[in-house]
Amino acid sequence: MPAREMRMEMFLRALMRRDFNKAKSHLEKLEKMVGNDEWGRGYSKAINGFISALKDNDTDALIVQLVKEVDHEKAKQLLEHFEGILKHEFRDEYEKGYYTAWVELLTAYLSQKTLGVKRGKR
Repeated sequence: MPAREMRMEMFLRALMRRDFNKAKSHLEKLEKMVGNDEWGRGYSKAINGFISALKDNDTDALIVQLVKEVDHEKAKQLLEHFEGILKHEFRDEYEKGYYTAWVELLTAYLSQKTLGVKRGKR
C-alpha cells in the first residue's frame, strides 16, 4: 500500500476515535506528501474540512454522517460518485486533488473491519 494511502487510513482511524490531536498530526504529514501545488491545495482543503466538520459536529457534512452511523452502502455510492467526478476531463487540478482525498478517505473507510468508537466506552 502506498504511503499516502496508509497515512489516510491512520488519519481516518484518528477521526473515527475523535482524536483530533492525532488526526492533525496525520493531516500535517499528508499535507507534506501532497505538496502545495493546485492539486495539493485541493487535497489539503478536503482533509482540513474533514477535521473541521467533525470538530464542529456539522450534521450536514458527509464525513460526520459517515462517522456517526457507519453506512457502507452510502460510502460505496459516494466512492463511485467521486471516482466518476475524477474522470471528467474538464476538472481542474484543485478539484482533482479535492476529490482524490475523498476517494482515498472512502476507500480507507470501506477497508476497515470495524469502524467507530468501541461501544460502551466514553
